[in-house]
Amino acid sequence: MNLGRTNKYLGGLLIAFFLFSALLGWLWTPYDPLALDLRARLQAPGAAHWLGTDEYGRDVLSRLMAAARTSVTISALTVSFAVAFGIVLGALSGYARGWIDRVVMLLTDTLLAFPSILLALALLSILGANIWGVILALGLAYMPTVTRVVRGAVMSLREQEFIEASRLMGHPAGYTLRAHVIPNCLAPVIVIATSMFGSVLLTESALSFLGLGVPPPAPTWGNMLAGARPYMSQASWLGIFPGLCIALTLLGINLFGDYVRDRFDPRMKGL
Repeated sequence: MNLGRTNKYLGGLLIAFFLFSALLGWLWTPYDPLALDLRARLQAPGAAHWLGTDEYGRDVLSRLMAAARTSVTISALTVSFAVAFGIVLGALSGYARGWIDRVVMLLTDTLLAFPSILLALALLSILGANIWGVILALGLAYMPTVTRVVRGAVMSLREQEFIEASRLMGHPAGYTLRAHVIPNCLAPVIVIATSMFGSVLLTESALSFLGLGVPPPAPTWGNMLAGARPYMSQASWLGIFPGLCIALTLLGINLFGDYVRDRFDPRMKGL
């Protein structure tokens, strides 16, 4: 019980700070995150630049805030894409069965045969490195997980008495799915979406680190880490601060995800 509350509050606090930074990055940053100032290059953290400057004199704090905005946008749109299409395909597969189920499962198993980051790399090599390509590639990579979970939940629900009653009342299949089946599948989907947000953020950072994410000069935590490699001996803050942002954000998401999982787990009721 105490551990669950700790996960809830600490995870929620870290996520709130991350989201606040991203929202603030939309509206205001201390400096222009893209502005070059070669006279101020590689300045250590100080009064003028709280987290220092990079090799082009750009303010690190401003770039971290802009990168948080990019990460929120990509992660939110990717999870929304994966969840929306995963629910539709999983519900159709589990409810209709037959050839529809076989086709959907063939597609799902094919996508699941590849690790998500390798599938994203393959798709980005075709789509090109841009924000919409990243969202589409990651959405397709994570969609099969949602599809399989929803399919399993629908297959267990379709034989329930209230679903049979809906059929006997003459309701079309689309109405039954929308009104009765899908709402009863949302609990596991919410749990998956919470953990998926962190996985997408980490994968996007890895792709940006490899040069296949959002192209420069737009800042992301991943490409900031990649750009810091040649300067780690003389300007360690260039790698420390983006790494901390990724680590603390993932910690917050994982802690809050544990709370959400326990909240929807019937075995944890009353504990």
